Amino acid sequence: MTNRPQTRPLSLVMDDLVDYDAAMERMDGLVAERQRDERPDTLWLLSHPAVYTVGRRTAAEHLPDPSRGIPVMTTGRGGQLTYHGPGQLVGYLIVKLGQGEGIVDYVREVELRLVDALEVLGLPAERRDTPEGSELLTGVWTKATQRKIVSIGMRQSRGVTSHGFALNVDGDLSPWNWAVACGMPDVDMTSLIREGTDATMDRVREVIAVAFDAQS
Repeated sequence: MTNRPQTRPLSLVMDDLVDYDAAMERMDGLVAERQRDERPDTLWLLSHPAVYTVGRRTAAEHLPDPSRGIPVMTTGRGGQLTYHGPGQLVGYLIVKLGQGEGIVDYVREVELRLVDALEVLGLPAERRDTPEGSELLTGVWTKATQRKIVSIGMRQSRGVTSHGFALNVDGDLSPWNWAVACGMPDVDMTSLIREGTDATMDRVREVIAVAFDAQS
């Protein structure tokens, strides 16, 4: 199937800062509702207080020093360690996959929609294919500086996706340097403000919602 974004209107839910545990509980509820066809496909935009989340394959040596004081939470999504904090826009996607559509297909669609959104915000970006035998290059990268600006980790259960993406807008990037992000010791994480793109969080939310055809 094609990886170009298809027509897929979403219901938009927006919150400000939500604790990670509370967000996971609510996300599970949204997924259950979608599995029962009690809600439409949904994009939930929010941010989290400082927290590291780790996937099932995250190596112990990739974890931060506990003295940093940032909690580490195990999550059921795919992918490796990532960081969430204020100034980062998180998007959880609760979407029922189509006939013959897999989670990898949908992740590629998510990457392309985010590339389109960053283009509107004035930052040329790209998705990357993963060379055989390499750590997954899932996410979005800046074209000019070759830095990673969006992390993506998703899963699907009974045909419905959960978890999603994290786009660094204007938050402190230091915590990314205190652990090994995405399973890649040499990855250079960036943000819109670091790349010289002066967009407010409200503006980024607006552009992301349009890119995903999401309306409240």
